Amino acid sequence: MTPVLLLAAEKESAEVTDWAARVGWVVGLGLFVALLYWLMREGWKWRGTLQGDLPELPARPSPTTTLEGGGEPPQPGMPDGPGPARLTMEGRYHGSTTAGQWLDRIVARGLGTRSRAELTLTDAGLDVVRPGAADFFVPAAALREARLDKGIAGKVLTEGGLLVVTWEHGGKLIDSGFRSDRAAEHTEWVRTLNDMIDNKRETEGAR
Repeated sequence: MTPVLLLAAEKESAEVTDWAARVGWVVGLGLFVALLYWLMREGWKWRGTLQGDLPELPARPSPTTTLEGGGEPPQPGMPDGPGPARLTMEGRYHGSTTAGQWLDRIVARGLGTRSRAELTLTDAGLDVVRPGAADFFVPAAALREARLDKGIAGKVLTEGGLLVVTWEHGGKLIDSGFRSDRAAEHTEWVRTLNDMIDNKRETEGAR
Protein backbone atom coordinates (compact mmCIF):
# COMPACT_ATOMS: atom_id res chain seq x y z
CA MET A 1 0.00 0.00 0.00
CA THR A 2 1.40 3.37 -1.00
CA PRO A 3 2.15 6.02 1.64
CA VAL A 4 -0.68 8.17 0.27
CA LEU A 5 -3.23 5.38 0.79
CA LEU A 6 -1.87 4.69 4.26
CA LEU A 7 -2.27 8.34 5.25
CA ALA A 8 -5.82 8.41 3.89
CA ALA A 9 -6.73 5.26 5.83
CA GLU A 10 -5.25 6.65 9.04
CA LYS A 11 -7.12 9.93 8.54
CA GLU A 12 -10.42 8.12 7.99
CA SER A 13 -9.81 5.97 11.08
CA ALA A 14 -9.05 9.05 13.19
CA GLU A 15 -12.25 10.74 12.02
CA VAL A 16 -14.32 7.68 12.97
CA THR A 17 -12.60 7.46 16.35
CA ASP A 18 -13.15 11.18 17.05
CA TRP A 19 -16.85 10.89 16.14
CA ALA A 20 -17.36 7.96 18.48
CA ALA A 21 -15.65 9.81 21.31
CA ARG A 22 -17.79 12.86 20.66
CA VAL A 23 -21.00 10.82 20.83
CA GLY A 24 -19.84 9.22 24.07
CA TRP A 25 -19.01 12.62 25.55
CA VAL A 26 -22.44 14.05 24.64
CA VAL A 27 -24.23 11.02 26.09
CA GLY A 28 -22.18 11.23 29.28
CA LEU A 29 -22.91 14.94 29.62
CA GLY A 30 -26.61 14.30 29.10
CA LEU A 31 -26.64 11.64 31.82
CA PHE A 32 -24.78 13.98 34.18
CA VAL A 33 -27.29 16.80 33.60
CA ALA A 34 -30.17 14.37 34.11
CA LEU A 35 -28.62 13.22 37.38
CA LEU A 36 -28.23 16.81 38.60
CA TYR A 37 -31.84 17.56 37.71
CA TRP A 38 -33.03 14.46 39.56
CA LEU A 39 -31.00 15.37 42.64
CA MET A 40 -32.38 18.92 42.60
CA ARG A 41 -35.93 17.62 42.25
CA GLU A 42 -35.48 15.18 45.14
CA GLY A 43 -33.96 17.94 47.26
CA TRP A 44 -36.92 20.17 46.48
CA LYS A 45 -39.38 17.41 47.48
CA TRP A 46 -37.42 16.71 50.66
CA ARG A 47 -37.45 20.40 51.62
CA GLY A 48 -41.19 20.52 50.98
CA THR A 49 -41.66 17.52 53.29
CA LEU A 50 -39.66 19.22 56.05
CA GLN A 51 -41.86 22.31 55.70
CA GLY A 52 -45.08 20.32 55.74
CA ASP A 53 -46.12 21.91 59.04
CA LEU A 54 -46.64 25.28 57.34
CA PRO A 55 -50.43 25.90 57.43
CA GLU A 56 -52.54 26.61 54.37
CA LEU A 57 -52.17 30.19 53.22
CA PRO A 58 -55.02 32.61 54.00
CA ALA A 59 -57.63 33.18 51.30
CA ARG A 60 -58.25 36.68 50.07
CA PRO A 61 -61.31 38.31 51.64
CA SER A 62 -64.43 38.71 49.51
CA PRO A 63 -67.48 40.90 50.08
CA THR A 64 -69.98 39.23 52.40
CA THR A 65 -73.63 38.78 51.54
CA THR A 66 -76.63 39.22 53.78
CA LEU A 67 -77.98 36.37 55.82
CA GLU A 68 -81.26 36.56 53.87
CA GLY A 69 -79.25 35.85 50.73
CA GLY A 70 -77.73 32.74 52.22
CA GLY A 71 -74.34 34.19 53.10
CA GLU A 72 -72.33 33.82 56.28
CA PRO A 73 -72.23 36.68 58.80
CA PRO A 74 -68.97 38.66 58.85
CA GLN A 75 -66.47 37.58 61.49
CA PRO A 76 -65.67 40.13 64.24
CA GLY A 77 -62.69 42.27 63.30
CA MET A 78 -62.67 41.08 59.67
CA PRO A 79 -63.24 43.53 56.80
CA ASP A 80 -66.30 43.15 54.59
CA GLY A 81 -63.98 42.95 51.61
CA PRO A 82 -60.48 43.90 50.47
CA GLY A 83 -61.40 47.56 50.01
CA PRO A 84 -59.92 50.00 47.48
CA ALA A 85 -56.38 49.47 46.23
CA ARG A 86 -53.69 51.60 47.81
CA LEU A 87 -51.00 50.40 45.41
CA THR A 88 -50.71 47.96 42.52
CA MET A 89 -47.66 46.41 40.93
CA GLU A 90 -46.83 44.11 38.03
CA GLY A 91 -43.54 42.24 38.08
CA ARG A 92 -42.02 39.00 39.27
CA TYR A 93 -42.16 36.93 42.43
CA HIS A 94 -38.66 35.62 43.19
CA GLY A 95 -39.42 33.36 46.15
CA SER A 96 -39.77 33.23 49.92
CA THR A 97 -37.32 32.32 52.66
CA THR A 98 -37.16 32.13 56.42
CA ALA A 99 -36.89 35.78 57.51
CA GLY A 100 -33.30 36.97 57.67
CA GLN A 101 -31.94 33.83 55.94
CA TRP A 102 -31.93 34.60 52.22
CA LEU A 103 -30.83 31.09 51.19
CA ASP A 104 -33.29 29.14 53.36
CA ARG A 105 -35.95 28.85 50.66
CA ILE A 106 -39.54 27.97 51.54
CA VAL A 107 -41.13 25.67 48.96
CA ALA A 108 -44.24 24.49 50.83
CA ARG A 109 -47.70 25.75 49.80
CA GLY A 110 -46.36 26.78 46.39
CA LEU A 111 -44.17 29.55 47.80
CA GLY A 112 -41.07 28.12 46.12
CA THR A 113 -42.29 28.68 42.54
CA ARG A 114 -40.90 31.75 40.81
CA SER A 115 -43.43 33.43 38.56
CA ARG A 116 -44.95 36.57 37.19
CA ALA A 117 -46.95 38.39 39.86
CA GLU A 118 -49.58 41.08 40.17
CA LEU A 119 -49.64 42.73 43.61
CA THR A 120 -52.49 44.72 45.11
CA LEU A 121 -52.19 46.40 48.50
CA THR A 122 -55.41 47.25 50.34
CA ASP A 123 -56.37 47.90 53.95
CA ALA A 124 -57.12 44.16 54.19
CA GLY A 125 -53.59 43.14 53.21
CA LEU A 126 -51.36 42.16 50.30
CA ASP A 127 -52.93 40.16 47.47
CA VAL A 128 -50.46 38.29 45.23
CA VAL A 129 -51.92 36.95 41.98
CA ARG A 130 -49.56 34.64 40.07
CA PRO A 131 -50.48 33.48 36.55
CA GLY A 132 -49.46 29.82 36.25
CA ALA A 133 -48.77 29.43 39.98
CA ALA A 134 -50.72 29.47 43.25
CA ASP A 135 -51.98 32.88 44.38
CA PHE A 136 -51.58 33.89 48.02
CA PHE A 137 -52.80 36.60 50.35
CA VAL A 138 -51.05 38.22 53.31
CA PRO A 139 -53.52 39.74 55.81
CA ALA A 140 -52.64 43.22 57.06
CA ALA A 141 -52.35 41.85 60.61
CA ALA A 142 -49.59 39.47 59.42
CA LEU A 143 -47.41 42.15 57.79
CA ARG A 144 -44.25 42.93 59.77
CA GLU A 145 -41.84 44.95 57.61
CA ALA A 146 -40.93 46.01 54.08
CA ARG A 147 -37.46 46.85 52.81
CA LEU A 148 -35.27 47.07 49.73
CA ASP A 149 -32.72 44.30 49.22
CA LYS A 150 -30.64 42.70 46.49
CA GLY A 151 -31.08 38.95 46.97
CA ILE A 152 -33.47 36.23 48.07
CA ALA A 153 -33.75 32.46 47.62
CA GLY A 154 -30.48 32.34 45.69
CA LYS A 155 -31.53 35.13 43.29
CA VAL A 156 -29.19 38.13 43.30
CA LEU A 157 -30.04 41.45 41.64
CA THR A 158 -28.66 44.96 41.84
CA GLU A 159 -28.62 46.80 45.16
CA GLY A 160 -32.20 47.71 46.05
CA GLY A 161 -33.52 45.70 43.12
CA LEU A 162 -35.92 43.68 45.28
CA LEU A 163 -38.92 44.59 47.36
CA VAL A 164 -38.82 42.22 50.36
CA VAL A 165 -41.95 41.90 52.49
CA THR A 166 -41.68 40.23 55.90
CA TRP A 167 -44.84 38.59 57.20
CA GLU A 168 -45.88 36.03 59.77
CA HIS A 169 -47.68 32.77 59.08
CA GLY A 170 -48.08 29.75 61.29
CA GLY A 171 -45.78 31.25 63.92
CA LYS A 172 -43.01 31.65 61.32
CA LEU A 173 -41.55 34.87 59.94
CA ILE A 174 -41.26 34.78 56.16
CA ASP A 175 -39.45 37.05 53.69
CA SER A 176 -41.04 37.23 50.22
CA GLY A 177 -39.17 38.93 47.37
CA PHE A 178 -40.75 40.83 44.47
CA ARG A 179 -39.37 42.89 41.60
CA SER A 180 -41.56 45.40 39.83
CA ASP A 181 -41.39 45.90 36.08
CA ARG A 182 -40.77 49.52 37.11
CA ALA A 183 -38.19 49.30 39.88
CA ALA A 184 -38.72 52.95 40.82
CA GLU A 185 -42.01 51.85 42.44
CA HIS A 186 -40.19 49.89 45.15
CA THR A 187 -39.52 52.91 47.35
CA GLU A 188 -43.20 53.91 47.46
CA TRP A 189 -44.18 50.34 48.32
CA VAL A 190 -41.70 50.22 51.20
CA ARG A 191 -42.94 53.53 52.57
CA THR A 192 -46.64 52.68 52.25
CA LEU A 193 -46.30 49.19 53.71
CA ASN A 194 -44.26 50.37 56.69
CA ASP A 195 -46.70 53.23 57.31
CA MET A 196 -49.56 50.71 57.35
CA ILE A 197 -47.68 48.45 59.75
CA ASP A 198 -46.73 51.33 62.09
CA ASN A 199 -50.27 52.73 62.10
CA LYS A 200 -51.69 49.34 62.97
CA ARG A 201 -49.23 48.92 65.86
CA GLU A 202 -50.11 52.36 67.20
CA THR A 203 -53.83 51.61 66.94
CA GLU A 204 -53.44 48.29 68.76
CA GLY A 205 -51.23 49.90 71.42
CA ALA A 206 -53.84 52.57 72.09
CA ARG A 207 -56.54 50.01 72.88
